[in-house]
Amino acid sequence: MYVAVYYSNRDIRLEEWPVPQVGPGEVLVRVRACGVCGTDVLEWYRRPRAPVVLGHEIAGEVVEVGAGVTHLRPGDRVVVAHHVPCGACDDCYAGHETVCPVLQEGRVDPGGFAEYIRVPALQTRWGIFRLPDELTWADGAMVEPLGCVLRGQRLARLEPGQSVVVIGCGVAGLLHVRAAQALGTGPIFGVEPDPFRREMALRMGAWAVWSPEDDVVGALAAHLEGRRVQRVIVCTSAPAAVELAFRCVGRGGTVLFFAPVPPGTTVPLPFNDLFWRNEVTLTSSYGAAPADMRRALDLLRWGRIVVRDLVTHRFALRDVGQAFDLVLHPRDSLKVLVEP
Repeated sequence: MYVAVYYSNRDIRLEEWPVPQVGPGEVLVRVRACGVCGTDVLEWYRRPRAPVVLGHEIAGEVVEVGAGVTHLRPGDRVVVAHHVPCGACDDCYAGHETVCPVLQEGRVDPGGFAEYIRVPALQTRWGIFRLPDELTWADGAMVEPLGCVLRGQRLARLEPGQSVVVIGCGVAGLLHVRAAQALGTGPIFGVEPDPFRREMALRMGAWAVWSPEDDVVGALAAHLEGRRVQRVIVCTSAPAAVELAFRCVGRGGTVLFFAPVPPGTTVPLPFNDLFWRNEVTLTSSYGAAPADMRRALDLLRWGRIVVRDLVTHRFALRDVGQAFDLVLHPRDSLKVLVEP
């Protein structure tokens, strides 16, 4: 089979590897679509593991099942979680499944930017979800990023009627807009430097979207007429976005950090303005637990959230380098898919 092996953002090689052999409890899946995540192009995060086959937003078709697998059969359309928690440790019981040590130990073999993947037994048991016939392969590839968004909003305690500001309206930010709208929050505002993405955020339900160069705090005050911003979601690694979030959030509000910043980055923390008497909560979210993936699938199946219009570009496996370049340097683009 062919795989796209990552050495760096500008060095991704198409190589021929053996098709993985499945063992007891395992499944072989033919990859039909795999999204390029923003974390896939973070070299400080990915290069220490290189060479590696990346790709964790996976939809595909079961082609072989190992001994003991009874809930799946060849031909099943599925979404595959790249890794799953154990479900039985203190972290999992506390609702922090994505910090479970087991989650970082197991992963699909070799990765979603390949023609076939072997799904280990733990993922086969807890991390494979049937893709309904009414959903496309592209829909399936969006389940994992939507699950991550739903988990983040759950940890930020997003509720109907709350005012929300999304800073950074790339794919993750736009999914936050869609998910917040489906939940019944409002009004929803956006901050985004790219004009194309500002327009997309407006189309997807944001009341207003501003450039970071605008007087965002003043514009929010005018729109809210004395009400305060209750939730701020930061979907960009720009330190200036973190500082803007601190200035936007109101008393008793919550800031959700949904994107990492480069290692060693520091951001001034206006301690008294945020905490002393104002009771602002800062929280973060990483990944999606199996329950979040199932909820994402349900919302897509029921039509409560639509994601197809977020997919703007599709590439063959041999063109993964072009796909990475487009994610690194967006050009009127949103979600980029690889379709082996």
